[in-house]
Amino acid sequence: MEQLGIQELQQKATKIRQNIIEEVYRAKSGHPGGSLSIADILTVLYFKEMNIDPKKPRLENRDRLVLSKGHCSPALYSCLAERGYFEVEDLKTFRNINSYLQGHPDKNKVPGVDMTTGSLGQGLSCANGMAIAGKMNQQDYRVYAILGDGEIEEGQIWEAAMAANKYKLDNLCVVVDNNNLQIDGTIEEVMSSYPIDEKFRSFGFEVINIDGHDIEEIIKAFEVAKNIKGKPTCIIAKTIKGKGVTFMENQAGWHGKAPNEEQYNQALAEIRI
Repeated sequence: MEQLGIQELQQKATKIRQNIIEEVYRAKSGHPGGSLSIADILTVLYFKEMNIDPKKPRLENRDRLVLSKGHCSPALYSCLAERGYFEVEDLKTFRNINSYLQGHPDKNKVPGVDMTTGSLGQGLSCANGMAIAGKMNQQDYRVYAILGDGEIEEGQIWEAAMAANKYKLDNLCVVVDNNNLQIDGTIEEVMSSYPIDEKFRSFGFEVINIDGHDIEEIIKAFEVAKNIKGKPTCIIAKTIKGKGVTFMENQAGWHGKAPNEEQYNQALAEIRI
C-alpha cells in the first residue's frame, strides 16, 4: 500500500477511535478503554509497519499479529475493516449473536485475525510458536504480540518470555499496553508488575520505552526492533486508558462498559476535535 505520513496516520487513528465508540455503543457492551489506548499502535502496525495483503489474508510469508488482550477486539476489527479485510459497515454488527465479529477475535471467522484470543496470558506463547515456525521454515516474517499490563500478571507470560529468549526469537516483537489500569483498578493496587521494563530486560529482551500515543515514537521503535538480532524485543508503550474521550480517560470503570446515547455523542464530538 502507499506509505502514509505522520498526519495521515494520526487521522487514521482518529477514525479507528470513532469506529471503536460506534461498535461498543451499538452492541451495548464491549471494552472501550483498552481499545482506545492501543489505537495508535495498531494504526502504525496495520497501515505502515506490517507486511500484509488484505486480499490474501493467509499469505504464507505475511507478518502476524497476536492481540493477546483479545477483549480489545473493537480496535482490531476497526483496523482490519479500514485496511480492507472486510466491509466497514460490518462493524455495526459487533457482538450481535449472528455476527462473525464476536467479543473476542476468532481466526476461523474473521479475515485478518491471526490468532483466536481472549483467555488472558496465552497470546505470547502463541506468538512464540509462530516465530519459531518462521525460523524453522526459513521465512522472514515478523510476529507482533500486544499484551495488557494487567495481563502480564499471568504466570504463563513469563514462561513464554523465557522461551522467547531461549530460542533467540529476534523475529518477535512484544508490545505492552501500559495504561496502568485493569478491570479492578490500578496495576499497583491489583498485583504490581512494575518495573515492567527491567523485568523483560532480565528475561533477555531488548527493551524500548515509548509514548504509545506518539506516532513518530511508535514508528521509530518498530524500526529499532527490526534491527535487533539474537534476542526478542519488548516495547513498553505508556498509554492512557480511554485515550481521546475525556470522561473515559484514566478511568478503570470504562474497562468494559458501553456509553449511553449522551456519552456516545460526547465521545464522538471529542474524537473529531
